[in-house]
Amino acid sequence: MSKVSVLVVDDAPFIRDLVKKGLRNAFPGVTLEDAVNGRKAQVLLTKEVFDLVLCDWEMPEMSGLELLTWCRQQESLKNMPFIMVTSRGDKENVIQAIHAGVSDFIGKPFTNEQLLTKVKKALHKVGKLEALLTGAPARANAAFANDSLSALTGNRPETVSATPAAAPAQPLIKPMAKPAAAAEPTGRGQGQLRLSSGTQPCVIKALTLKEASLVVRRSETLPQILDSAVLDLEQGDNAEVARLNGYLHAIAAFEQKPDSDWLQLTFRFVDQDTQKLDYLSRLIARGTAQKHFVPGA
Repeated sequence: MSKVSVLVVDDAPFIRDLVKKGLRNAFPGVTLEDAVNGRKAQVLLTKEVFDLVLCDWEMPEMSGLELLTWCRQQESLKNMPFIMVTSRGDKENVIQAIHAGVSDFIGKPFTNEQLLTKVKKALHKVGKLEALLTGAPARANAAFANDSLSALTGNRPETVSATPAAAPAQPLIKPMAKPAAAAEPTGRGQGQLRLSSGTQPCVIKALTLKEASLVVRRSETLPQILDSAVLDLEQGDNAEVARLNGYLHAIAAFEQKPDSDWLQLTFRFVDQDTQKLDYLSRLIARGTAQKHFVPGA
């Protein structure tokens, strides 16, 4: 029986690796290829046969929507399952992708179970699921990021630790004068962090082109190191919003006590889109001038 072949397209290396690792752990027989943008994926699709494409929406050179539109114009790719992996959940965007012929959506951030469920559903429709499940381990839905984290934390969710030696130098974080303000995601210098466990308002304490230092209220479900997430930032009076993909690089208690109600997160960006980098530059300049957060070094 021939192997099932999947193409993973995303300009963020971390996301590509995360998806490939999840599929490889669940389905050892799967063949995986990846591409950094739609243009590279287009070249691969003209040379090789794929049973499924998992594709980001926002990418340089050629977006996921442009790649999808091109695929549906090719006779050999008209019926190929094409899943959009995106943080774009607006009704207009969903309708646009449906009209272009998308098979399904996976919203960022996503869990391993969500990823595998969507992949199984898409391949079942084209009769490829049996081939995918052949040789799969019993623990097909094993978490591919949190397993490593559990080993690091000794399976103690209440122990939230970071790795300062691996992180770049950060400016000193000054205590918030009014911590309660972090619960209200309004005003500049604040945003929303979307994790697989839910959405949390956050305060931006420091911001660079590579990462953001955030403060969030501690909830029942603790965020985990290496969790993928989306940071929604809004700039200025024009209500211009950027959806920045990334992962949690470090987590620490904001207050010097084990039962701190506030957590300080280091959120690393994985987007390489020049438009997003330009947005970040303007946001950093604006926030610095108006003293909404401490600029990064």
